[in-house]
Amino acid sequence: MEEAYKILYRGGSGEITEKKSRFIADLKPVSSEEEALAFIEEIRKKYWDARHHCYVYRIGERSQTVRFSDDGEPAQTAGKPMLDVLAGRDIHDVCAVVTRYFGGTLLGTGGLVRAYSQAVQAGLENCLVVEKRPGVRLSVDTDYNSVGKIQYIAAQTGITALESVYTDRASFTYMVPEEQAEDFEAQLTEATAGRAVLHRSETVYYGLAEGELILFEK
Repeated sequence: MEEAYKILYRGGSGEITEKKSRFIADLKPVSSEEEALAFIEEIRKKYWDARHHCYVYRIGERSQTVRFSDDGEPAQTAGKPMLDVLAGRDIHDVCAVVTRYFGGTLLGTGGLVRAYSQAVQAGLENCLVVEKRPGVRLSVDTDYNSVGKIQYIAAQTGITALESVYTDRASFTYMVPEEQAEDFEAQLTEATAGRAVLHRSETVYYGLAEGELILFEK
C-alpha cells in the first residue's frame, strides 16, 4: 500500500522585518530538482539587488531529494532553519527561497535563525498544502432499488462520488481511500445482496483542495 503525504499544492509569499532587514519568502510547488533550481534563479533575478537568496527544497514522497543553502549567511543560520520548518510540517514537493535586504544591523546567529524560520512560516500562511492520498476508483453499476442504500453507505463513510449516471440502471464512480476499499466493497455487496456490479481500477493519488477533489497524475 502507498502512503499519504503532504505537498505544497499552491505557492505563495510572505514577508517579515527584523531590525530593518527585510526577509521575503517565496514558495512554489516543484516535482524535480530542475524545477527547484529554475525557481531559485527566477527569484534571484526578481530581487537582483538583494544581498542573500537562501533556499531549501524538499522533493519526493520520502524526501528523496533535499538541498539547502545559506547563500553567504553564517553556516546553519538560514537554509537549515528553513528546512526545519518544512520538515516540521512534513511538507514535500516544495521549494522555498528567502531573500534578505540587509537593514544595517547585525542580527547574530540566533536572530538569523529566528528570522529565516519566521519568514518561511509567513510564506506558508499564504500557500495551500494538500494531503496527497492513495485511493482507487470504484465503479458501481446497480438497479434503482439499490441506489438509496449505496448513497447512504457512501455518505456515512465520507466517500466522494466522482460521477453519477442514470439510464435504465444507475452507475456511480467513487474515489475510495485505498485502506477503505475492501470494507466499502463488502458493505455495498451486502447491502445490495450482490446485485451491484463493482469494478475497482488501479491505485491513484487524490486530495482535497478547499473542498474540491483533485486527482494527481502520479
